Amino acid sequence: MIDAERIKEHAEVIGADGVHVGTVDRIEGGRIKLTRKDSGEGSHKGHHHFVPLDLVVDIEGDTVRLSADGDVAVSFEEEEGGKSVH
Repeated sequence: MIDAERIKEHAEVIGADGVHVGTVDRIEGGRIKLTRKDSGEGSHKGHHHFVPLDLVVDIEGDTVRLSADGDVAVSFEEEEGGKSVH
């Protein structure tokens, strides 16, 4: 498992394919909480989303790399309260 303390606030989160997934707000409950600006559109706009720390494979400075491609990682995102975003 990755050392979550190495993940910096405002670090970029990217998928295995190099696609931007979000920006770190903070670590919360074993998950990366993304900033609201990366919340998407429609009914999810303006809500924080989360990515499980289990998807993190590497941390390089201000970049957090995930094991899943960007489009797949987004399917793992959860809103506050643990509701899955699909």
